[in-house]
Amino acid sequence: MLPGDGIGPEVVGEVRRVMDWFDRRRAVSFDVTEGLLGGCSHDAHGTPLTDETLEQAQNADAVLLGAVGGPKWESLPFDEQPERGLLRLRKELDLFANLRPAMVFDALAEASTLKTEVVRGLDILILRELTGGIYFGEPRGIETLPDGTRRAVNTQVYTTAEIVRVGRVAFELARKRQNRVCSVEKANVMESGVLWRQEMGKLHDEEYADVELSHMYADNCAMQLVRDPKQFDVIVTDNLFGDVLSDCAAMLTGSLGMLPSASLGAVDESGRRKAIYEPVHGSAPDIAGKGMANPLATILSFAMMLRYSFDLADDAALIERAVDDLLSAGYRTADIMQPGAERTTTSGMGEAVVAGLEKLAG
Repeated sequence: MLPGDGIGPEVVGEVRRVMDWFDRRRAVSFDVTEGLLGGCSHDAHGTPLTDETLEQAQNADAVLLGAVGGPKWESLPFDEQPERGLLRLRKELDLFANLRPAMVFDALAEASTLKTEVVRGLDILILRELTGGIYFGEPRGIETLPDGTRRAVNTQVYTTAEIVRVGRVAFELARKRQNRVCSVEKANVMESGVLWRQEMGKLHDEEYADVELSHMYADNCAMQLVRDPKQFDVIVTDNLFGDVLSDCAAMLTGSLGMLPSASLGAVDESGRRKAIYEPVHGSAPDIAGKGMANPLATILSFAMMLRYSFDLADDAALIERAVDDLLSAGYRTADIMQPGAERTTTSGMGEAVVAGLEKLAG
Protein backbone atom coordinates (compact mmCIF):
# COMPACT_ATOMS: atom_id res chain seq x y z
CA MET A 1 0.00 0.00 0.00
CA LEU A 2 1.24 3.45 -0.98
CA PRO A 3 -1.31 5.91 0.49
CA GLY A 4 0.56 8.96 -0.82
CA ASP A 5 -0.50 12.57 -0.28
CA GLY A 6 -3.62 14.62 0.42
CA ILE A 7 -6.70 12.46 0.80
CA GLY A 8 -4.73 9.35 -0.18
CA PRO A 9 -4.22 8.04 3.38
CA GLU A 10 -7.90 8.61 4.20
CA VAL A 11 -9.32 6.68 1.24
CA VAL A 12 -6.75 3.90 1.50
CA GLY A 13 -7.66 3.61 5.17
CA GLU A 14 -11.20 2.65 4.20
CA VAL A 15 -9.82 -0.17 2.04
CA ARG A 16 -8.11 -1.46 5.18
CA ARG A 17 -11.56 -1.64 6.76
CA VAL A 18 -12.85 -3.71 3.83
CA MET A 19 -9.78 -5.95 3.96
CA ASP A 20 -10.40 -6.58 7.66
CA TRP A 21 -13.95 -7.67 6.83
CA PHE A 22 -12.70 -10.15 4.23
CA ASP A 23 -10.26 -11.54 6.78
CA ARG A 24 -13.07 -12.08 9.28
CA ARG A 25 -15.91 -13.21 7.03
CA ARG A 26 -14.46 -14.61 3.80
CA ALA A 27 -11.25 -16.26 5.04
CA VAL A 28 -9.28 -14.12 2.59
CA SER A 29 -6.36 -12.46 4.33
CA PHE A 30 -3.72 -10.12 2.94
CA ASP A 31 -0.11 -9.61 3.97
CA VAL A 32 0.22 -5.84 3.72
CA THR A 33 3.20 -3.49 3.92
CA GLU A 34 3.08 0.30 3.54
CA GLY A 35 5.51 2.70 1.93
CA LEU A 36 5.88 6.36 1.01
CA LEU A 37 5.32 7.72 -2.49
CA GLY A 38 5.08 11.27 -3.80
CA GLY A 39 5.35 14.43 -1.74
CA CYS A 40 5.41 12.62 1.59
CA SER A 41 8.38 10.57 0.37
CA HIS A 42 10.18 13.73 -0.71
CA ASP A 43 9.58 15.27 2.70
CA ALA A 44 11.04 12.20 4.42
CA HIS A 45 13.76 11.13 2.00
CA GLY A 46 14.36 13.93 -0.52
CA THR A 47 12.97 11.87 -3.41
CA PRO A 48 9.40 11.03 -4.53
CA LEU A 49 10.28 7.31 -4.73
CA THR A 50 13.08 5.57 -2.86
CA ASP A 51 14.86 2.49 -4.19
CA GLU A 52 13.65 0.60 -1.12
CA THR A 53 9.98 1.38 -1.82
CA LEU A 54 10.49 0.48 -5.48
CA GLU A 55 11.95 -2.89 -4.45
CA GLN A 56 8.97 -3.55 -2.16
CA ALA A 57 6.61 -2.80 -5.04
CA GLN A 58 8.59 -5.08 -7.35
CA ASN A 59 8.24 -7.96 -4.89
CA ALA A 60 4.55 -7.44 -4.08
CA ASP A 61 1.71 -9.33 -5.77
CA ALA A 62 -0.06 -6.01 -6.23
CA VAL A 63 0.20 -2.37 -5.20
CA LEU A 64 -2.72 -0.26 -3.95
CA LEU A 65 -2.10 3.46 -4.39
CA GLY A 66 -3.88 6.49 -2.95
CA ALA A 67 -2.91 9.76 -4.67
CA VAL A 68 0.18 11.93 -5.02
CA GLY A 69 1.00 15.60 -5.34
CA GLY A 70 -0.28 18.97 -4.21
CA PRO A 71 0.58 22.69 -4.18
CA LYS A 72 3.09 22.14 -1.37
CA TRP A 73 5.52 20.50 -3.80
CA GLU A 74 4.86 22.46 -7.01
CA SER A 75 8.04 24.54 -6.61
CA LEU A 76 10.30 21.47 -6.54
CA PRO A 77 12.56 20.77 -9.53
CA PHE A 78 10.72 18.85 -12.24
CA ASP A 79 12.55 15.56 -11.57
CA GLU A 80 11.71 15.73 -7.86
CA GLN A 81 8.00 16.44 -8.12
CA PRO A 82 5.62 13.82 -6.63
CA GLU A 83 4.24 12.74 -10.00
CA ARG A 84 7.73 11.75 -11.18
CA GLY A 85 7.78 9.10 -8.48
CA LEU A 86 4.55 7.60 -9.79
CA LEU A 87 5.79 7.69 -13.39
CA ARG A 88 9.03 5.97 -12.36
CA LEU A 89 7.10 3.32 -10.44
CA ARG A 90 4.91 2.55 -13.47
CA LYS A 91 7.93 2.48 -15.75
CA GLU A 92 10.11 0.27 -13.54
CA LEU A 93 7.25 -2.21 -13.02
CA ASP A 94 6.64 -2.07 -16.80
CA LEU A 95 2.93 -1.47 -16.30
CA PHE A 96 1.99 -0.84 -19.89
CA ALA A 97 -1.79 -1.31 -19.76
CA ASN A 98 -3.94 1.17 -17.85
CA LEU A 99 -7.57 0.09 -17.41
CA ARG A 100 -10.07 2.84 -16.63
CA PRO A 101 -13.67 1.68 -16.48
CA ALA A 102 -16.41 4.30 -16.74
CA MET A 103 -19.53 2.75 -15.30
CA VAL A 104 -22.64 4.64 -14.24
CA PHE A 105 -24.51 3.23 -11.27
CA ASP A 106 -28.25 3.71 -11.76
CA ALA A 107 -28.53 5.71 -8.55
CA LEU A 108 -26.00 8.25 -9.89
CA ALA A 109 -27.25 8.58 -13.46
CA GLU A 110 -28.71 12.01 -12.68
CA ALA A 111 -25.38 13.22 -11.24
CA SER A 112 -23.80 13.37 -14.68
CA THR A 113 -23.78 16.69 -16.50
CA LEU A 114 -25.07 14.80 -19.57
CA LYS A 115 -28.70 13.85 -20.07
CA THR A 116 -29.69 10.89 -17.94
CA GLU A 117 -30.80 8.81 -20.93
CA VAL A 118 -27.34 9.25 -22.49
CA VAL A 119 -25.41 7.82 -19.53
CA ARG A 120 -27.82 5.47 -17.73
CA GLY A 121 -26.44 1.95 -17.94
CA LEU A 122 -23.08 3.13 -19.27
CA ASP A 123 -20.31 0.53 -18.94
CA ILE A 124 -17.22 1.21 -21.05
CA LEU A 125 -13.53 0.52 -20.57
CA ILE A 126 -10.70 2.74 -21.75
CA LEU A 127 -7.37 0.97 -22.14
CA ARG A 128 -4.45 3.40 -22.21
CA GLU A 129 -0.91 2.43 -23.19
CA LEU A 130 1.07 3.62 -20.20
CA THR A 131 4.84 3.32 -20.64
CA GLY A 132 5.51 4.63 -24.16
CA GLY A 133 4.54 7.53 -26.33
CA ILE A 134 5.15 11.21 -25.84
CA TYR A 135 5.50 11.08 -22.04
CA PHE A 136 8.64 8.97 -22.29
CA GLY A 137 9.95 9.50 -25.84
CA GLU A 138 13.40 10.93 -26.51
CA PRO A 139 14.61 13.53 -27.29
CA ARG A 140 12.79 15.73 -24.82
CA GLY A 141 13.52 18.92 -22.93
CA ILE A 142 13.68 22.71 -23.13
CA GLU A 143 16.57 24.42 -24.87
CA THR A 144 17.64 28.01 -25.47
CA LEU A 145 18.14 28.89 -29.13
CA PRO A 146 20.95 31.15 -30.46
CA ASP A 147 18.58 34.13 -30.65
CA GLY A 148 17.71 33.79 -26.97
CA THR A 149 14.24 32.31 -27.46
CA ARG A 150 13.45 28.87 -26.09
CA ARG A 151 12.14 25.69 -27.65
CA ALA A 152 10.46 22.72 -25.94
CA VAL A 153 10.60 19.23 -27.47
CA ASN A 154 8.66 16.06 -26.71
CA THR A 155 8.80 12.98 -28.92
CA GLN A 156 5.88 10.71 -29.75
CA VAL A 157 7.32 7.27 -30.48
CA TYR A 158 5.90 3.72 -30.57
CA THR A 159 7.20 0.33 -31.67
CA THR A 160 5.32 -2.66 -33.01
CA ALA A 161 5.90 -4.56 -29.75
CA GLU A 162 4.45 -1.75 -27.61
CA ILE A 163 1.32 -1.51 -29.75
CA VAL A 164 0.77 -5.25 -30.05
CA ARG A 165 1.01 -6.02 -26.35
CA VAL A 166 -1.56 -3.41 -25.35
CA GLY A 167 -3.71 -4.43 -28.31
CA ARG A 168 -3.75 -8.02 -27.07
CA VAL A 169 -5.00 -6.88 -23.67
CA ALA A 170 -7.78 -4.90 -25.37
CA PHE A 171 -8.98 -7.85 -27.45
CA GLU A 172 -8.80 -10.26 -24.49
CA LEU A 173 -10.83 -7.89 -22.31
CA ALA A 174 -13.38 -7.34 -25.08
CA ARG A 175 -13.94 -11.10 -25.37
CA LYS A 176 -15.18 -11.06 -21.76
CA ARG A 177 -17.40 -8.01 -22.37
CA GLN A 178 -19.35 -7.05 -25.52
CA ASN A 179 -16.63 -8.25 -27.93
CA ARG A 180 -15.98 -4.82 -29.46
CA VAL A 181 -12.75 -2.81 -29.64
CA CYS A 182 -12.36 0.75 -30.91
CA SER A 183 -8.73 1.66 -31.61
CA VAL A 184 -8.07 5.39 -31.34
CA GLU A 185 -5.21 7.47 -32.80
CA LYS A 186 -4.55 10.37 -35.21
CA ALA A 187 -3.44 8.48 -38.31
CA ASN A 188 -4.56 11.40 -40.44
CA VAL A 189 -1.75 13.66 -39.20
CA MET A 190 0.73 11.52 -37.21
CA GLU A 191 3.04 8.74 -38.44
CA SER A 192 2.83 7.10 -35.01
CA GLY A 193 -0.92 6.94 -35.57
CA VAL A 194 -0.45 5.29 -38.96
CA LEU A 195 1.73 2.61 -37.38
CA TRP A 196 -0.77 2.17 -34.52
CA ARG A 197 -3.66 1.63 -36.94
CA GLN A 198 -1.67 -0.77 -39.11
CA GLU A 199 -0.43 -2.90 -36.22
CA MET A 200 -3.84 -3.06 -34.55
CA GLY A 201 -5.41 -4.16 -37.83
CA LYS A 202 -2.76 -6.83 -38.41
CA LEU A 203 -3.10 -8.19 -34.85
CA HIS A 204 -6.87 -8.33 -35.24
CA ASP A 205 -6.72 -10.19 -38.56
CA GLU A 206 -4.13 -12.71 -37.36
CA GLU A 207 -5.33 -13.48 -33.82
CA TYR A 208 -8.65 -11.83 -32.95
CA ALA A 209 -10.86 -11.92 -36.04
CA ASP A 210 -13.80 -12.94 -33.81
CA VAL A 211 -13.71 -9.51 -32.09
CA GLU A 212 -15.27 -6.51 -33.81
CA LEU A 213 -12.60 -3.87 -34.47
CA SER A 214 -13.18 -0.26 -35.47
CA HIS A 215 -10.83 2.71 -35.81
CA MET A 216 -11.47 6.32 -34.81
CA TYR A 217 -9.52 9.56 -34.71
CA ALA A 218 -8.91 10.84 -31.17
CA ASP A 219 -10.69 14.17 -31.63
CA ASN A 220 -13.79 12.42 -32.99
CA CYS A 221 -13.65 9.94 -30.11
CA ALA A 222 -13.72 12.81 -27.61
CA MET A 223 -16.82 14.17 -29.35
CA GLN A 224 -18.50 10.76 -29.50
CA LEU A 225 -17.87 10.14 -25.80
CA VAL A 226 -20.09 13.09 -24.90
CA ARG A 227 -22.56 12.52 -27.76
CA ASP A 228 -23.23 8.79 -27.56
CA PRO A 229 -20.86 7.06 -25.09
CA LYS A 230 -22.78 3.77 -25.06
CA GLN A 231 -21.64 3.05 -28.63
CA PHE A 232 -18.29 1.97 -27.14
CA ASP A 233 -17.22 -1.18 -25.32
CA VAL A 234 -13.40 -1.20 -25.09
CA ILE A 235 -11.42 1.81 -26.32
CA VAL A 236 -7.67 1.25 -26.75
CA THR A 237 -5.33 4.16 -27.39
CA ASP A 238 -1.89 5.59 -26.72
CA ASN A 239 -0.54 7.29 -23.61
CA LEU A 240 -1.42 10.90 -24.44
CA PHE A 241 -4.85 10.34 -25.95
CA GLY A 242 -5.66 7.80 -23.24
CA ASP A 243 -4.85 10.34 -20.56
CA VAL A 244 -7.23 12.89 -22.08
CA LEU A 245 -10.05 10.55 -23.14
CA SER A 246 -10.18 8.65 -19.85
CA ASP A 247 -10.68 11.89 -17.91
CA CYS A 248 -13.38 12.89 -20.40
CA ALA A 249 -15.09 9.52 -19.87
CA ALA A 250 -14.68 9.87 -16.13
CA MET A 251 -16.95 12.89 -16.01
CA LEU A 252 -19.71 10.99 -17.77
CA THR A 253 -20.24 9.27 -14.43
CA GLY A 254 -20.68 12.50 -12.50
CA SER A 255 -17.62 12.33 -10.24
CA LEU A 256 -13.96 11.37 -10.38
CA GLY A 257 -14.47 10.13 -6.82
CA MET A 258 -16.30 7.09 -8.19
CA LEU A 259 -13.76 5.78 -10.69
CA PRO A 260 -11.15 3.07 -10.11
CA SER A 261 -8.25 2.09 -12.34
CA ALA A 262 -5.72 -0.68 -12.80
CA SER A 263 -2.27 -0.58 -14.39
CA LEU A 264 -1.12 -4.03 -15.47
CA GLY A 265 2.14 -5.57 -16.65
CA ALA A 266 2.73 -8.68 -18.70
CA VAL A 267 1.98 -12.14 -17.30
CA ASP A 268 5.24 -13.87 -16.35
CA GLU A 269 6.09 -17.57 -16.52
CA SER A 270 4.50 -18.20 -13.12
CA GLY A 271 1.23 -16.61 -14.23
CA ARG A 272 1.82 -13.54 -12.04
CA ARG A 273 1.66 -9.98 -13.33
CA LYS A 274 2.80 -6.81 -11.62
CA ALA A 275 -0.02 -4.34 -11.07
CA ILE A 276 -0.94 -1.03 -9.46
CA TYR A 277 -4.53 -0.21 -8.52
CA GLU A 278 -5.52 3.37 -7.82
CA PRO A 279 -8.46 5.79 -7.92
CA VAL A 280 -8.62 8.14 -10.89
CA HIS A 281 -9.06 11.21 -8.68
CA GLY A 282 -6.16 13.30 -7.42
CA SER A 283 -4.90 14.15 -3.95
CA ALA A 284 -7.48 16.94 -3.36
CA PRO A 285 -5.40 18.72 -0.69
CA ASP A 286 -8.16 21.28 -0.14
CA ILE A 287 -10.33 18.66 1.57
CA ALA A 288 -7.60 16.49 3.10
CA GLY A 289 -8.20 15.69 6.75
CA LYS A 290 -11.79 16.93 6.67
CA GLY A 291 -13.51 13.56 6.27
CA MET A 292 -15.09 14.70 3.00
CA ALA A 293 -13.27 12.48 0.50
CA ASN A 294 -15.17 9.80 -1.38
CA PRO A 295 -13.42 6.44 -0.78
CA LEU A 296 -15.50 4.46 -3.27
CA ALA A 297 -13.06 4.81 -6.18
CA THR A 298 -10.29 3.35 -4.02
CA ILE A 299 -12.56 0.59 -2.70
CA LEU A 300 -13.59 -0.24 -6.28
CA SER A 301 -9.88 -0.24 -7.23
CA PHE A 302 -9.43 -2.89 -4.53
CA ALA A 303 -12.24 -4.84 -6.20
CA MET A 304 -10.31 -4.64 -9.46
CA MET A 305 -7.27 -5.97 -7.59
CA LEU A 306 -9.27 -8.96 -6.39
CA ARG A 307 -10.40 -9.67 -9.95
CA TYR A 308 -7.19 -9.14 -11.92
CA SER A 309 -4.39 -9.98 -9.45
CA PHE A 310 -5.94 -12.61 -7.21
CA ASP A 311 -8.56 -14.23 -9.46
CA LEU A 312 -11.29 -13.57 -6.88
CA ALA A 313 -14.02 -12.44 -9.25
CA ASP A 314 -16.87 -13.37 -6.89
CA ASP A 315 -15.39 -11.32 -4.07
CA ALA A 316 -14.83 -8.38 -6.44
CA ALA A 317 -18.46 -8.58 -7.56
CA LEU A 318 -19.55 -8.64 -3.90
CA ILE A 319 -17.87 -5.28 -3.29
CA GLU A 320 -19.41 -3.80 -6.43
CA ARG A 321 -22.87 -4.99 -5.37
CA ALA A 322 -22.39 -3.49 -1.91
CA VAL A 323 -21.46 -0.13 -3.48
CA ASP A 324 -24.46 -0.27 -5.80
CA ASP A 325 -26.76 -1.04 -2.87
CA LEU A 326 -25.52 1.78 -0.64
CA LEU A 327 -25.84 4.28 -3.48
CA SER A 328 -29.40 3.09 -4.11
CA ALA A 329 -30.06 3.54 -0.40
CA GLY A 330 -29.09 7.21 -0.70
CA TYR A 331 -25.63 7.36 0.89
CA ARG A 332 -23.56 10.19 -0.57
CA THR A 333 -20.30 12.02 0.06
CA ALA A 334 -20.12 15.70 -0.87
CA ASP A 335 -18.90 15.13 -4.43
CA ILE A 336 -21.94 13.05 -5.39
CA MET A 337 -24.52 14.69 -3.12
CA GLN A 338 -28.06 14.90 -4.50
CA PRO A 339 -31.30 16.37 -3.11
CA GLY A 340 -32.93 14.02 -0.63
CA ALA A 341 -29.81 11.88 -0.15
CA GLU A 342 -28.00 11.25 3.12
CA ARG A 343 -24.67 13.00 3.29
CA THR A 344 -21.93 10.99 4.96
CA THR A 345 -18.22 11.17 5.65
CA THR A 346 -15.26 9.26 4.31
CA SER A 347 -15.37 6.82 7.22
CA GLY A 348 -19.16 6.72 7.08
CA MET A 349 -19.03 5.56 3.48
CA GLY A 350 -16.46 2.91 4.39
CA GLU A 351 -18.71 1.69 7.19
CA ALA A 352 -21.64 1.55 4.76
CA VAL A 353 -19.64 -0.65 2.37
CA VAL A 354 -18.77 -3.06 5.17
CA ALA A 355 -22.39 -3.12 6.38
CA GLY A 356 -23.47 -3.88 2.81
CA LEU A 357 -20.94 -6.70 2.52
CA GLU A 358 -22.19 -8.14 5.79
CA LYS A 359 -25.77 -8.07 4.55
CA LEU A 360 -24.91 -9.67 1.21
CA ALA A 361 -22.83 -12.37 2.86
CA GLY A 362 -25.75 -13.28 5.09
